[in-house]
Amino acid sequence: MPRAMRAKQFAPFDALKGLQNALRLKEYQHERILQGDMTEEKAKELSCILINLKKGDCVSLTYFEDGHKKSIDGALKLFIEENMIQIEKKKIKLDQVIDVKLK
Repeated sequence: MPRAMRAKQFAPFDALKGLQNALRLKEYQHERILQGDMTEEKAKELSCILINLKKGDCVSLTYFEDGHKKSIDGALKLFIEENMIQIEKKKIKLDQVIDVKLK
C-alpha cells in the first residue's frame, strides 16, 4: 500500500458532526448567572466615573451581557445620552455596566 493511502486511514474523524459545537453552546448556557442588584455606594461611584468620561478616554469596562460578565478595553468612541456607551464597535447599555476603570 502506498504511503499516502496508509496516512488516510489515520486521518481525524468526527463521527458525530456538530457535537462539539452543541456541547460548547450547552456549557455557555449552563454558566449563566443573574445580574443582581448594585449597592447604592457602587452605583454612586460608577455614576461619578461615567459623568467624567470624555470621548477618546482609554477605559477598561466590565459589563453584564446574556447572563455573563464580560470585559472590554479600548478608547471611548461615543457616549450617548440615551443610556448607551460605545467602546470600539461595541455598544453597551449603561444599566449593564458593572465597573469602569480609566487606563
